[in-house]
Amino acid sequence: MTAVLEVQDVTLRFGGLTAIDGVSFQVAQGQILAVIGPNGAGKTSLFNTITGIYPPTHGRVLIGGREIARSLTRRTVWGWIAAGVGTGVVASLGVNLADLWTHGINDLFAPPRPFPWFQALAAVFQGLAPTVWTATPFLLGTVAGIAGAASLWHSSRRGPDLVARAGVGRTFQNIRLFRSASCLDNVLVGMHPRLTSRWIDALFRLRRHRVDTAEGTAKARELLALVGLEDQAHRPAGELPYGHQRRLEIARALALDPTLLLLDEPAAGMNPTEGRELTALIRRIRDRGTTCLLIEHDMAVVMEVSDRIVVLHYGRRIAEGTPAEIRADPRVIEAYLGRDGIPSRVQTATVAPGVRHG
Repeated sequence: MTAVLEVQDVTLRFGGLTAIDGVSFQVAQGQILAVIGPNGAGKTSLFNTITGIYPPTHGRVLIGGREIARSLTRRTVWGWIAAGVGTGVVASLGVNLADLWTHGINDLFAPPRPFPWFQALAAVFQGLAPTVWTATPFLLGTVAGIAGAASLWHSSRRGPDLVARAGVGRTFQNIRLFRSASCLDNVLVGMHPRLTSRWIDALFRLRRHRVDTAEGTAKARELLALVGLEDQAHRPAGELPYGHQRRLEIARALALDPTLLLLDEPAAGMNPTEGRELTALIRRIRDRGTTCLLIEHDMAVVMEVSDRIVVLHYGRRIAEGTPAEIRADPRVIEAYLGRDGIPSRVQTATVAPGVRHG
């Protein structure tokens, strides 16, 4: 089967803290894979690394067989150089700040004399003259400017926007909806990376914008129907019950039309009935052609819906296999499941709305 996602020896460090330690696994097309483990095991950090929020300290994340990243182009390099030269010019002028102030500010506000343009320009060129007092800060400033521009570019090289455009959608531990906007508008927001119209089309209501609006609204209503919220389209998202807000967030993620959907504790705070409904929803999503990767503490949901399970403990993968294999694995029982192999709902750490954990 084709691998939609490949995590290859990924390590993520925050200073001296290792959140993920050499984790590797694959998610095949059409598969539902669950990531489980105790609080603080590194599950959400793994999701954040996959979606480009954190760049991995080591290792690679491949989506559809390729690494998603901005390429280094000639335009980028020239941008670094321009930023560096600009920083160098500012640094070299700084050593002659007193002269510039005298010619540029004092003379400007000293009536009735006119502004001495010639003297001011002369002072600027003098500040740029290649002497030891100006060349040194110019060179140092240029190096610092190029290094700073390169660092900023590198930090955004694999951003969430690129990962989203590559077809990866996600939900979050804590619900992140636009609470005052309607359910329909929340779903429409998720379609933004797929829209073809631009601000100029919206400003003048051109045909491309009208087509995007009509098609987007129809698709949003279809997704609301998929998650059982078709009758709540115009209701503010903040007024929905907690379980329905979870469903709405899933609909918004699906609006991206993703090939891979990451669900971060979708059953958190749900009662057993809502958990069963969520299991059926995840299966419907998979049947529509979307591969699913989920973090979940509710073992009833995990064991029922997952094709395979990856277990993390202190940032390391300690087991991977089918639900039956994971249930019987002594390392998993010791680290997470408990001696009976199937934890109670208290042991699964299903949390109340708004409670965040690892």
